[in-house]
Amino acid sequence: YVVGQVSGSLGAAAAPAAPLARLFRAAAPPVLVAVPGGNKKRKRAEEGEKLSEEQSSSAIQEPPVKAKKARKKERSEAEKKLSERENALEHADEEEDQKLFQNKAKQKKKASQSITKSVVNSATGAAAKQQKRKRVADETADRRTVFVGNLPVSCTVQVLKSLFKKYGQIQSIRFRSLIPAEDTVSKKVAAIKHKVHPNAKFVNAYVVFKEECDAQKALKENGTEIATGFHIRVDTASKTSSHDNKRSVFLGNLSYDIRDDAVREHFHVCGDIVGVRVVRDRSTGLGKGFGYVLFENTDAVHLALKLNNSVLMGRKIRVQRVTDKRKAQKSPDQSHAPTDRVDKKKKKQKSFSNDSFVGEKATPLKKSTKPKRLKTVPRSKAGKNK
Repeated sequence: YVVGQVSGSLGAAAAPAAPLARLFRAAAPPVLVAVPGGNKKRKRAEEGEKLSEEQSSSAIQEPPVKAKKARKKERSEAEKKLSERENALEHADEEEDQKLFQNKAKQKKKASQSITKSVVNSATGAAAKQQKRKRVADETADRRTVFVGNLPVSCTVQVLKSLFKKYGQIQSIRFRSLIPAEDTVSKKVAAIKHKVHPNAKFVNAYVVFKEECDAQKALKENGTEIATGFHIRVDTASKTSSHDNKRSVFLGNLSYDIRDDAVREHFHVCGDIVGVRVVRDRSTGLGKGFGYVLFENTDAVHLALKLNNSVLMGRKIRVQRVTDKRKAQKSPDQSHAPTDRVDKKKKKQKSFSNDSFVGEKATPLKKSTKPKRLKTVPRSKAGKNK
């Protein structure tokens, strides 16, 4: 700016014309101009024209693409074979992969099955071992246990202890073959509370010793009269019992209310009796109609067989020998064998009658090995014949 202009612009008259005053004036408000709305439509139309031009250009360029496709279709036979081989190889690879996957799955199944089998076998083996241990324990316990039969109902644990304590230390005593007074009461409760059926007359018991030798010593009490009319039967509880078939007799058609002492008195004449056993029902305690008598000697068995059909308590009893079931099963098979052989021999003998002629063999003639010669006719004789 020129100095004169600046100074002149400061005056009141020259203020509107001075250029410096414009700087301090207020800004004019903006002016809004209305724009017509057809511009958008024009833009859309222009875009549509561009798209149509592009499509037309693409349509113009399509024929060469189709030509390329046509060329691809017109492949040679060698290329087709190569493609088929490649496809076959791909399929083969896929099949091999599937087979490998299936084999792996089968191996996994077999492995899982083998594991389960091993687990089952181990479990069964453990169970079998436990069973064997239990059997061994039971066998050892049975060897230390003594069966006491034909005890009176009034017998108690103290009475049995006083009877067997002299042979060794007793581990336990338990009563069996008890008939409770009521059906609702179990046999164990009936034994503890002594609630026994009034018709029951005897019980059995098991005495367990701590050592096996003590149980063998306690067998000496067999046949002792513990009360009037009650001769006890003492035997080992193991399966190897002291019963001998050669010294025993089978009894049949016995009365159901019979006692062991009644049988003992009936066969006491034959000889010394080791034990009497009447087979009874566990639930009712009544006899089943048969039993056994064991003697000390085999001679008493012959005398006891003479008492067959004798009357005991109003019944004709049946007395027989005791036979082994195993021998009875084997005997019929063995008895059939010789008879079959005898029958076969008889059949062979019957096939040849007594009147049949038996000649001697003729000696065969020896054949000569020399060749036979033809007979020759002399010439003179041949001419005469002519």
